[in-house]
Amino acid sequence: MKIEKAIALLSGKLFDEKMVDIYVDKTKIAYEKERYIKAINKYRTYFDGEEIEMFSAPGRSEIGGNHTDHQHGEVLAASINNDAIAVVRKLDEPIVKVMSDGYSDLITLSLNDLEKKVEEEGTTNALIRGVLAKMKLDGHAIGGFQAYVTSDVLIGAGLSSSAAFETLIGTILSYMYNDGEVDPIEIAKIGQYAENVYFGKPCGLMDQMACSVGSLVHIDFADPENPIVEQLELDMNAYGFSLCITDTKGSHADLTPDYAAIPKEMNQVATCFGKNFLGEVSKKEIMDNIPLIRERAGDRAALRALHFVCENERVEKEVNALRKHNFPEFLKNVKESGDSSFKYLQNVYTCHDVQHQNVSVALALSDVIFGEKGVCRVHGGGFAGTIQAFVPNYLVSDYRKEMDIIFGENSCEVLKIRKYGGIKVL
Repeated sequence: MKIEKAIALLSGKLFDEKMVDIYVDKTKIAYEKERYIKAINKYRTYFDGEEIEMFSAPGRSEIGGNHTDHQHGEVLAASINNDAIAVVRKLDEPIVKVMSDGYSDLITLSLNDLEKKVEEEGTTNALIRGVLAKMKLDGHAIGGFQAYVTSDVLIGAGLSSSAAFETLIGTILSYMYNDGEVDPIEIAKIGQYAENVYFGKPCGLMDQMACSVGSLVHIDFADPENPIVEQLELDMNAYGFSLCITDTKGSHADLTPDYAAIPKEMNQVATCFGKNFLGEVSKKEIMDNIPLIRERAGDRAALRALHFVCENERVEKEVNALRKHNFPEFLKNVKESGDSSFKYLQNVYTCHDVQHQNVSVALALSDVIFGEKGVCRVHGGGFAGTIQAFVPNYLVSDYRKEMDIIFGENSCEVLKIRKYGGIKVL
């Protein structure tokens, strides 16, 4: 589409219906249209060419299954109406150029040089190169493009900014070079490969799956190469509740060892039974062998194993409650998930710096504000970042005000579950 035509379409009313379809919340439409137009104009400051395409990939909110995916467990997660968007033009030469909002340097990668580079670990370059390499390795076509990317998925806020970015790059390649036919589940696996191998982060597949597939999804990773994905319906307004995410502004510096210790310790417990992952070990086996686990893997590993086997059951309880439209039962299990993460998984604060407990403070304040009216839990990887809360609609305004007083203006945001994963918008 020509740039001027795209701007005209976004400026008028004809595109409003599609924006509501994507972003769910009518109050966001004016903002999103302005954001898209701003992205197009920023694109023009960096790149030439009048023909463009636009793509979107959402962030995600984990609702059940805290640190279960990497052990071949079950999760419940949703794509949200905060996303990363890209203004893109296809290139004839074998080069990918990406300029990201907020960064001063243009990333330029050659399609003839897709080997992993150790010096790129932890960088955006690694994610792009990894997606390109895995897409090609899986037998899909790749090619050059130039893109301007901007994201509302906050970095380090537990909404999976990296998975949204990986999904965005995978979606661009799917539409531009594969007629949009690369399966969203495969795009998720490609993103995980990029993050594990090229970026150097040992994440599971939940983040990428929720970002790529879209909607509210129940995922069983018992066979991670062939995960079972079930989309569910959840209209929280029908129950008088909203989903709130609060960014507690905790520092993520030096937390990689804390994150990495969780799968490491869970794997150590699995090896006590001659297995590689806890998903291969039953709850009864864990319960019957606590002394052995404590001796071989340590007490924290034992507690984390107990969290895993019980959290897997909770995901199934949450899913069954939603199928039966039993929202109070669903909330009960969300609350139990949060309690288990705090007490047994122990990923609410780092033991290396007990004086800074942003997430603990946010959870405590939420409990006091809610009483029995709402529920909250640590969100995502933990240790810093965000909490998730299911808040009665009549309490949302007061709750946001209290959270913003403690953690800063606009720290607390109301999110909607969007039905689309990675998509072409224009």
